[in-house]
Amino acid sequence: MPLFRRLLLCLPLCLGLAGNSFADQAPIVAAQRPGQWAQSIDPQYNLYQMSPTLYRSALPDQQAMPLLGKLQIKTVVSFLPESDAGWMKEPQINRVQLPMRTVHADDAQIIAALRAIQEGEAKGPVLIHCKHGLDRTGLVSAMYRVVVQGWSKQEALAEMTQGGFGDTKRMKYGIDYLNNVNVEDVRSALASGACSTNPVAACAIKGLFKQLI
Repeated sequence: MPLFRRLLLCLPLCLGLAGNSFADQAPIVAAQRPGQWAQSIDPQYNLYQMSPTLYRSALPDQQAMPLLGKLQIKTVVSFLPESDAGWMKEPQINRVQLPMRTVHADDAQIIAALRAIQEGEAKGPVLIHCKHGLDRTGLVSAMYRVVVQGWSKQEALAEMTQGGFGDTKRMKYGIDYLNNVNVEDVRSALASGACSTNPVAACAIKGLFKQLI
């Protein structure tokens, strides 16, 4: 292969390494989008399908209910401090509220989110969302990829930052968490039913007290 052509093929990777940050990379256009990445369903709600049973989005509203019905959503998991009850009145959809901030995200929060997704998937399609469908939803989506689906961190980070979900600068804390998390510890805790990878985490101590009482 001619040297010039090899340099062109290497350019995206070289630029990524030089920047030393996935957040510096531009979104991949639709024509180049890998088939395993989340696929756009409705840009208005930043709604994407991650798998046959998992969707991600920004905060929906009442006008989104026909679309959620068409997708047969059975569980909605929110990472916002405000309840979804204001816009979602349908009793047949289970609501799960797990407030989160990526700047303070920890293993216990991620495990709770992944567990809620898996429990919801046992009943039907699940939608996860935050306000913009970007940082909190992006982090949980990436962790679902690596912990549940077995993606590498690099693969999950590429989708997270180049998938067209929004401003990558807002993903900084999520990217930091994903880069540093021990995936095997999270996977083991999720499988065992533990609430955290830390045996002295607040949720673990609380659970111990409940057992003693």
